[in-house]
Amino acid sequence: MTLDQLPLGISARIAAVDWDMLVPEEAQRLRALGIDEGAKVKLAYRGVFLGRDPLAIEIGRMTVALRRAHARAMTVDTVPETQAA
Repeated sequence: MTLDQLPLGISARIAAVDWDMLVPEEAQRLRALGIDEGAKVKLAYRGVFLGRDPLAIEIGRMTVALRRAHARAMTVDTVPETQAA
């Protein structure tokens, strides 16, 4: 499943990122924020309008807003809550 499909509040680990789907500058910014393969994330919020943008993800102690198109480039695997910390 991709990050934009992850249910709210469920912990996951980013398994893969299709960097070719993203503009190089945007990919660099996401990597600088620690959003890369292996990162543990949790979807905290989805926008309420038609496009459901932006998405807010929790990564570590940060909350980062992402466009849905960026989240769609990331494949995630859910992890049990005991491993999410």
